[in-house]
Amino acid sequence: MDVQQEQLQSWVGRSERVEDTIYPTPVAALTATLDHPAAPIAEGSVLPPLWHWLYFLPLHRQSEIGADGHAKRGGFLPPVPLPRRMWAGSQFEFRSPIRVGDRVARTSTIDDVTIKEGRTGKLVFVKVRHEVRCNDAAEPALVEFHDIVYREAQGPNDVAPPPQAAPADASWRRQIVPDDVLLFRYSALTFNGHRIHYDRQYVTQVEGYPGLVVHGPLIATLLMDLLRRQLPDAEVASFRFKAVRPTFDLNAFHVNGEPQADGKSIRLWASDHEGWLTMDATAVLR
Repeated sequence: MDVQQEQLQSWVGRSERVEDTIYPTPVAALTATLDHPAAPIAEGSVLPPLWHWLYFLPLHRQSEIGADGHAKRGGFLPPVPLPRRMWAGSQFEFRSPIRVGDRVARTSTIDDVTIKEGRTGKLVFVKVRHEVRCNDAAEPALVEFHDIVYREAQGPNDVAPPPQAAPADASWRRQIVPDDVLLFRYSALTFNGHRIHYDRQYVTQVEGYPGLVVHGPLIATLLMDLLRRQLPDAEVASFRFKAVRPTFDLNAFHVNGEPQADGKSIRLWASDHEGWLTMDATAVLR
């Protein structure tokens, strides 16, 4: 399939602005979904890191939805003519607290579009910069870079890349059972219509995966939730994660953590039932 570099790069610099309010109900709902013991639902409570994904939801009309459950290509995001879209990773700077009750505005800008040739064909990487401001503040409370990768359809002769062994030195470890209900609840809370997370016939017969795909943002949120359970009073200054290998609903997986020698960095990672690394992340405390 021909990918037009010049056309796609013409999207660089495009931006959009969305406003919302940090209402308490989504916070309470995600707390229940993650089986967390306490809910910070009081007015003025600090929103846990990554929970801003509960807001600024993609409210596309039903007629604007494509075959994969996402919005059709060519709106804010460039019209990449490749069928499979995945969340590859993100980087965050948490500059000041976002609190329950805040009025918030997110400005999103297409920062970069890169085309590469991979082992199984063309890959298109789109980097989006998000800045979240609270209560009309001049400076953003949160800066996020979101990496999206588009891939060609699964071919009959495609071979998965060799897996990486997950670290064996975790001080923190929690088992997660990614059943249909967990995936449904997270999709509902983030208004994510991508069919790979709930439509087993679609994900196996059209996209060629063996089972439902666990959301990358859900795994990242579970990693940060592990840190929060272990260090409830810690303030996170920055966080980054990279999706290494898809996680499916067919088996339980683990989220893991290991504080580093500098006293501020925490390595966090997810591993599947076979011990392979599926997500690699680092949080830096303030």
